[in-house]
Amino acid sequence: MATGRQEHGKARAFTLVELILVMTIMLIMMGIVLPSFKGFFRADTVENEARRFVSLTRYAQSRAIVEGLPVELWMNPREGSYGMRALSGYAETEANPRTFTLDSTLQLAYSTPPSVLVRSNYWTQASGMSGTVARIRFQPDGFISDTSPANIYLRHGAESQIWIAETATHTRYAIQPGQPNRR
Repeated sequence: MATGRQEHGKARAFTLVELILVMTIMLIMMGIVLPSFKGFFRADTVENEARRFVSLTRYAQSRAIVEGLPVELWMNPREGSYGMRALSGYAETEANPRTFTLDSTLQLAYSTPPSVLVRSNYWTQASGMSGTVARIRFQPDGFISDTSPANIYLRHGAESQIWIAETATHTRYAIQPGQPNRR
């Protein structure tokens, strides 16, 4: 009992030339398709980082409301990192901080808010910046401080960029489909 196709008593198989030809065609196809996938994975990295950042803003806001303490989300574009910390009382000491580092191919930027009068114990001039570090401050009532950046930008080179903007109600940040209006 013979298996496979037989031609006049001989088993038929692929020749070495046919196998090399098929492999060559496959390599050419991969060479054409792979560069387009490279851009797909870059965009995915930027989107994932944007989602993680927005999730952290929502967690920080929830924590500020639940604990009744201001919570800051800080961003350091030079070091490619950002994080969150709860401020305990007026001493502003760190309580349970979290830190995240961006992928080395990503860049973080933000729009600088104007310095405004804010009310704490006294009316004081305050800014959400300290050197190159920007701070988004969530108040215990859940609102975002006026000294927080209105827009955050995540970039992967010149190819892809995502804007994260403060909503008009000053209660949260959201990923925007286009460039948001400046505050």
